Amino acid sequence: MQLDIDHAAAVLRDATDVTLLGHIRPDADAAGSAFALARVLHRRGATVRVSFGDSASLPESLSVLDTDGLYVPAQRLPESEPLLVVLDTASPSRLGRLERRIPEAGQVLVVDHHATNTRFGTHHVVDDTAVATAVLVLAIVDALGAELDEPVARCLYAGLVTDTSGFRRATPDTHRIAARLLAAGVEPGGLIRTLVDERPFGWLPMLAEVLAGARLEPSAAGGRGLVHAVVPAELTTRVRLEETEGVIDVIRATREAEVAAVLKEQSPGSWTVSLRSAGTVDVAAAAAELGGGGHRLAAGCSAEGTAEEVLDRIRGALGRAPLA
Repeated sequence: MQLDIDHAAAVLRDATDVTLLGHIRPDADAAGSAFALARVLHRRGATVRVSFGDSASLPESLSVLDTDGLYVPAQRLPESEPLLVVLDTASPSRLGRLERRIPEAGQVLVVDHHATNTRFGTHHVVDDTAVATAVLVLAIVDALGAELDEPVARCLYAGLVTDTSGFRRATPDTHRIAARLLAAGVEPGGLIRTLVDERPFGWLPMLAEVLAGARLEPSAAGGRGLVHAVVPAELTTRVRLEETEGVIDVIRATREAEVAAVLKEQSPGSWTVSLRSAGTVDVAAAAAELGGGGHRLAAGCSAEGTAEEVLDRIRGALGRAPLA
C-alpha cells in the first residue's frame, strides 16, 4: 500500500491542473477527502476544482469544509482535464452525470476504501481496511510533505468521525489519527454539530410522518429482523435532500432489528436506499445484488418501482446476504 501511496504522491506532485470528484449525494468522507487534497494541491500552485455529479450547489452542512472556495458545480467543469482524482467512489456509476469524464481524462487517480471498488482508474490507492478514505488522503498528504494545517485536518476529521459512525467502528490507529488531527487545531464540538447534529425545524414534522409509517419485520434478514421506513417525494420537498439522510440513523436504533433500511423517493418511482447493519448481516452484499455497494455495515443502492416492490427486492437480497 505504501508503494501505491508514494506513486499517487508522485503523480500529484507535478500536477498543474486537477479536478477532484466525489460520489453523488456526497457525505463528509467524500467531501472532506476531496477538499483536503484540493487545498494541499491548491497551496502547491495547481489549478484545482472539486465537484459532485448531482449537486448544483454544495450541501449546506458540508460547506464548512470548503475553506478555499474550490467547489465548482458540475455544469461549470472544463470539457476534460489532464488529471482527474476520484475519491470515496467504488465505481464510475457512483459519479452520476460525471461518469463520462472518466474516459475523457488524461489520467485518473482513484482513492477509495470500499471493498467493491472496480479499479477504474489509471492509478489506484484502494484499501478496504481503511476506516475512511480520509485516512488514505492523510497518507498521501504526508507523502507529499505537505503541511497538515487546520483546514486540511478539519476536512479529514470530518471524514474520519462520520465514516466510523462517531468512532463506533474505530481501531487504535483511528484514534491516533484523530489525535493528530485535533492537535492540528480542529475544534470537534462545533464541527460535529454542523455536520451531524443540526437540523432545520422542518425536519421534525417530516421525521414524525416518516417514523409513523416505519415497520418492523422480525423474520426478515434471516430472522435477524428488518426495520424500514419510506420517505415519499412529497416529504422531501419540505427539507433539503441531505436532511433525509439522517432518518436511517434514527430507525437503526431499533433493538429488535439488526438491519435498517430507508427508501427515499427522488422522483415518482425512483428511489435511493440506505442500508445499515448492527453487525452480522453483510448489507454491502445485499446492496451489490441490487446494483449498489458500500461497506459490510453501511451500504446503499438506487431502485425503481413502487415502495413495496423495492422492499420485496430488499427482503430477498437480505435473505441471501452472507453473515459475518
